[in-house]
Amino acid sequence: MRKVEEIYWLRAYGCIAVFLFHLLDHVNQRVDNVATDLLRLPLVLGTPIFLFISVFVFAVRYDKSVPEGFLIQRVKYVMVPYFVYGFIYSTAEWVRLQGSDEPVGFIANAIEYFVYAGWHGYFLIIAMQFYMAYWLFTRFQLWRLNPVPWLWGSCVISMAYWGLAYWLGIDLPGYLLWVAPLGWIYVFFLALVLVRYYPLAPESVLALRPTWMQRLAQPVWLALLVALIIAGTFAGQLAFSSKEVWVIPFFVLFTLCAMRYLAGRPVPVWVRHVNAHSFGIYLAHPMFFVLADLAVAPLALPVVVYALVLIVVGIVGSVALNKLANTFTLGAMLFGKQLKVA
Repeated sequence: MRKVEEIYWLRAYGCIAVFLFHLLDHVNQRVDNVATDLLRLPLVLGTPIFLFISVFVFAVRYDKSVPEGFLIQRVKYVMVPYFVYGFIYSTAEWVRLQGSDEPVGFIANAIEYFVYAGWHGYFLIIAMQFYMAYWLFTRFQLWRLNPVPWLWGSCVISMAYWGLAYWLGIDLPGYLLWVAPLGWIYVFFLALVLVRYYPLAPESVLALRPTWMQRLAQPVWLALLVALIIAGTFAGQLAFSSKEVWVIPFFVLFTLCAMRYLAGRPVPVWVRHVNAHSFGIYLAHPMFFVLADLAVAPLALPVVVYALVLIVVGIVGSVALNKLANTFTLGAMLFGKQLKVA
């Protein structure tokens, strides 16, 4: 497999983005204004970045065929943690609700988490759909088709999906609206397009990339779009989530730009460490945020100190749990496998 340094950068960015996005959910309980909205702007790309990486890495590694047991391995290391952490989070929520005015039954609450994917692990359901899609992509030799028209078509479909869903006020149980593949297929085809034109050397074959790709990879287009998004924020017209219409062009321009300018940049040690524990951090950090909340609840901490406490507890706790779990094979399968970073 070709070594793609820029993927390390993107995975670290995606991990930090998801971590900080959930951190702001806690901070917003104390302060919520335009400034905190703007802080979410670079963080909404976390989920699509993880999805993009999952397809890109497999397309680079396996190209036109996948090995036997490909899907079984994905189920083992993706869906098993989904059920393990789903049980932890659903049980904790059930216990919390027993002391509230609206208690729920254990089974009904578990269905909300497991069947309706009503927790942040919904990402794993989307990822599993992508793994199945890539298996079909190789099995039916769809790599013979040009993915570029599929990219533009999928962008339109995904934008229409999110736009119509919110316009019509569609409200499905849990996160079922979010896990539907129509909202994310643009990420799948963007990864396939970039793999097709990925350079063997950072600059030597850039000329082989289509003209549209070279032009859209220029930072000026990304900067103009960000300026429009900021203007929309001050006008109160935007919601900040990875499931918004405007995120699709934002992510496409960001990824094209990042893959061009991160190519060949050496990856520092801290980025490699974040990569190694990224899956564990993604799965476990909300649990440690809650524990930190319980510990500091009696204290009247300034919001900055409160945020720092969450950051330290969230990172240290998640990494420590991931290290401990990966000391044995079963633990890695249950609580998230640590990535091997060369």
